[in-house]
Amino acid sequence: MYIAQRIFSSLLVILGTLVLVFAILYVLPGDPTDNMIDPSVATAEQIASLKHQLGVDQPFYIQFIRYISGMARGDFGNSLLNSEPVLDKILEHFPATLALTAASALVSVTIGLVLGVLSAVHRNGPLDYLARLVGLFGISMPTFWSGILLIVLFSLRLGWFPAMGSDGWSTLVLPALTLGIVGAGFIVRMVRSSMLDIIDEHFMLTLRSKGLSERSVMYKHALRNALIPAVTMIGMLIGEMLAGTVVIETVFSRQGIGRIIGDALMAKDLPVVQGVIFFTALIYVLVNLLVDLSYSLIDPRVRRSA
Repeated sequence: MYIAQRIFSSLLVILGTLVLVFAILYVLPGDPTDNMIDPSVATAEQIASLKHQLGVDQPFYIQFIRYISGMARGDFGNSLLNSEPVLDKILEHFPATLALTAASALVSVTIGLVLGVLSAVHRNGPLDYLARLVGLFGISMPTFWSGILLIVLFSLRLGWFPAMGSDGWSTLVLPALTLGIVGAGFIVRMVRSSMLDIIDEHFMLTLRSKGLSERSVMYKHALRNALIPAVTMIGMLIGEMLAGTVVIETVFSRQGIGRIIGDALMAKDLPVVQGVIFFTALIYVLVNLLVDLSYSLIDPRVRRSA
């Protein structure tokens, strides 16, 4: 029953995203035909014919129904600029974005969990202050600025990693660090706060009184209870990272769906924009559905209450 409810709510989120994005793009100023035909050269009849061919002269509800029915058949439409199928375009560039998102999530989880736990265990010590400083830096620094700093330091000065491109693991290091440090900042603060709340609970004193070692109390019991809010944060950060690829792929000149949607927005290529946003929303909803289902593995009490 719990799984069915989560799936149903996920479908509602996807449908709501489609309606909202379609409505926003519909009311935006400008006309996609402006990038396909020169208004100063073409006649009014030619412009009207092109609009009718694309269907952009139809009312909102007709365009939306046509788009939804096409997506139900797996047809995301064609790009207005080069007539390339949108789904093929997304699938071609999505592996690069997926690799960047996965590497960034790995950086965030590794740094965030390690520093968050050490910060809580060594409260008010040097490690605590260092972890909090890293967390503050990750949250406060804009990704485009930290990306430029990493390029200057590790690419231009030291020459360790290439500054641009999307070929090979070496081109993934700097973008993943740039995007991952942001997520690590949030995870550090979440894990530290959760563990400090749990450390002061009465059952922790009971565990110590039973003779359990401090390492077992901290890393087995306190950390496990602190993981649920951390896992929730990680699921939310996946969506933030997918959105952040627009900036990162531009800064590091990577080919991915973030770069695609940036170019499509500039050209008002609506089918590409809608397709990429729907695909991204679908991935985000699936990730958060998996996160919700993982709660029962982390804490059996969730499984019993569900």
